[in-house]
Amino acid sequence: MGAFSALLKRDLALAIRLGGGGATALAFFTLAVLMIPFGVGAELPVLARIAGGVLWVAALLACLLSLDRVFQADFEDGSLDQLLTSGLPAELTVAAKAIAHWLTTGLPIVVAAPILGLMLAIPEAAIQPLILSLLAGTPALSFIGAVGAALTVGVRRGGLLLSILVLPLYVPTLIFGARVVEAAAASRLARPSCSSPPSPSSPSPSARSPRPGRCG
Repeated sequence: MGAFSALLKRDLALAIRLGGGGATALAFFTLAVLMIPFGVGAELPVLARIAGGVLWVAALLACLLSLDRVFQADFEDGSLDQLLTSGLPAELTVAAKAIAHWLTTGLPIVVAAPILGLMLAIPEAAIQPLILSLLAGTPALSFIGAVGAALTVGVRRGGLLLSILVLPLYVPTLIFGARVVEAAAASRLARPSCSSPPSPSSPSPSARSPRPGRCG
C-alpha cells in the first residue's frame, strides 16, 4: 500500500500545483446551476421540483470535463509505462487516479452543491439527502470515468469518444441521485403545516386539535 499512497499523493500534488481541472469543473458546475433560472423561470415551486435533477446533471457534466486528464499527462511523458511496470497492480493504479480525480473534482462539487441547492429553493429537509447522495454517487462517476479515460488515452482528441462511452454508464448513478433528492423534497413539500394556532371560535376541542400522526 506504500506505492498506492505514494501515487495518490503524487497525483494530488500535481493536480494542486498545475490546477485547472478541479477549478474548471467547479466553475462549470456553479455556472450551469445558476443559468437554470434564466431558462425555466424564477418560479420557486418549479425550481424546487427540478433542483435535484439539475444539481445531479450539472455534477455529472462537471466531472466529465476533467476525465481526459486522468491518464493523458502520464501517457504523454511516458510515466504511465513506468507505473504499469512498477509492480503496483494496474487496478490499484487506476483506483489511485480515480480517487485523486474525485478528491480534486467531486469533493468540491459536494461542498458547493448545498449552497447552490438553496439558491434553487430546494427544501432544507432535502439538503442532507443531497449531500449523502453526492458523497455516494460522485465517486462512482470518477471510477466509471477512469475506465473510459483508460480506454481512450491513446486516441487523439478522444474527449468526444470518452463522453460517448461514459455517459450511458452514468445513467443509473444519475437516476439514483436525482430520485433520492426528489423523494426527500416531495415528502417535505407534502407534509401539512401545524404551526397555525387554533381558532377561538372552534365548536369543539376535537375540531381544534390536529389528528394524531399527521404532523411531526
